[in-house]
Amino acid sequence: MVSTVFVNPKNGDTIQANQAITFAVKTNNLVAGSFTNPDNTYYAAPQTLQGGNIVGHTHITVQDLNGNINGEEPPNPQTFAFFKGVNTAANGQGQLTADLADGLPDGVYRACTLTSSSNHAPVIMPVAQRGPQDDCVRFTVGGNGGGNNNNGGQNNGQNNGQNNGQNNGQNNGQNNGQNNGQNGGQGQGGQGGQGQGGQGGQGGQGGFGGRRGRGRGRFSRRHYIA
Repeated sequence: MVSTVFVNPKNGDTIQANQAITFAVKTNNLVAGSFTNPDNTYYAAPQTLQGGNIVGHTHITVQDLNGNINGEEPPNPQTFAFFKGVNTAANGQGQLTADLADGLPDGVYRACTLTSSSNHAPVIMPVAQRGPQDDCVRFTVGGNGGGNNNNGGQNNGQNNGQNNGQNNGQNNGQNNGQNNGQNGGQGQGGQGGQGQGGQGGQGGQGGFGGRRGRGRGRFSRRHYIA
């Protein structure tokens, strides 16, 4: 029985807009590349077998999902962004391919295979309880869904934010340690130093807070780095 899987694009991929795309699938148990003239042979003969496998071909059809990759409304079957019958045999990697030279504009799309006999009728399987003969993937083109890139940016941003936070913490710890330590020496900011200065503020007890504030600030910095 025929079984198909998409090789390119993968489900959930994000690809560049208006750039050439090669759709590629692998299909088992299909003697691919048999394609009669649809003008005068369409559905004109039943499917045939060769070595127990159906003789026929596949198609690649692509539809715009109107920006919603998980939409719940079935797309109009009469509307498609790309359709091509693959009338060649599999390549050296066992793949059937269809090229879209101009690519696709920004959007969210579904690509599916339509596997047919030589005379373009859908392939007929010998049993009802089975897996499907065709495959579909959903993918994004261009800026509408640079999901992977955006996620990467968020992760980087978070990491940078953490680093900056650490650096700021170090600087603040030092500054607060110095300032609060000095204030603590005057008897004003002992508690304030404990609240912000980190350990450095404690140095404000005894009038030597300036130096001890600096020293404890450095200890606080190592703590933030860890």
